[in-house]
Amino acid sequence: MKVCLYVALVLLVNLYTPSSAQAQATKYPVVLVHGFLGFDDILGIDYFYRIPNTLRQQGTEVFVAQVSAFNSTEMRGEQLRTYVQAVLAQTGAEKVNLIGHSHGGPTSRYVASLNPEMVASVTSVGGVNWGSGLADVLRGAVPVDSLTEALIVSGFDALGVVINFASGGDDFPIDGLAMTHSLTTIGTIEFNETYPEGVPEYYCGEGEEVASNGVHYYSWSGGSPTTNILDASDAALALTSIAFNEANDGAVSICSSHLGKVIKDDYKMNHLDEVNHLFGLVSWWETNPETLYRNHVNDLASMGL
Repeated sequence: MKVCLYVALVLLVNLYTPSSAQAQATKYPVVLVHGFLGFDDILGIDYFYRIPNTLRQQGTEVFVAQVSAFNSTEMRGEQLRTYVQAVLAQTGAEKVNLIGHSHGGPTSRYVASLNPEMVASVTSVGGVNWGSGLADVLRGAVPVDSLTEALIVSGFDALGVVINFASGGDDFPIDGLAMTHSLTTIGTIEFNETYPEGVPEYYCGEGEEVASNGVHYYSWSGGSPTTNILDASDAALALTSIAFNEANDGAVSICSSHLGKVIKDDYKMNHLDEVNHLFGLVSWWETNPETLYRNHVNDLASMGL
């Protein structure tokens, strides 16, 4: 009985604990950017589950971008750049705060690097900023120009078309092979050489909070592939975590997630928990993801961003 009461108390604390600071609205709109296999929403279900409304409740203007589910960082970045321009035109704001999950991290960095005048801050959540061991394994295990590669790419492309159509973005181009290369260690290092802002000088290091382009850079990540016995997706992330020889969230190592000022890299969260999925089934023993986003937006607001 005591154990049941304790579990119930922990659940209540995680669900209803308010932000450590009084809720504030940011000066600039927040744009949330999904990762690979991502979308803005499908059938009313947000990729960033319940997070947009959580942030809007404190007065922040929040937009959820949609870019190609599968494509190169540069192609997704161009799509995001167009979306940001539309947000600025609609709101009259001078800049936006970009928060990108997974592949959304480098996608956001692309825009900030090319158009720093449009971006106040970039926050990378479980971002692939120094490659993914999972992408390395997939790329290394499949021979280039082989039938196996063609079949896998066709599968990626077909899935991407379905996701784009279901979420209303059926015009976005899909390229699973380009996406895979962008997420490998080699592909990411090539990207970092051209778009270096916020990237640490060495693996597992910490980058500048305010880079030479004047944009603020932040990051956080989880470090636990399995976090909730009721979450069916934990089994898949436990399997993909085998691709790594270091702490990871099931898709990205904690060291690869580092960008700018590292807020924390070992939350008891996996890659889906970082966006409050699967439908809010996250760890009972960790800060709720919604609270992390709310607190971070409060911090941005307190800095005048």
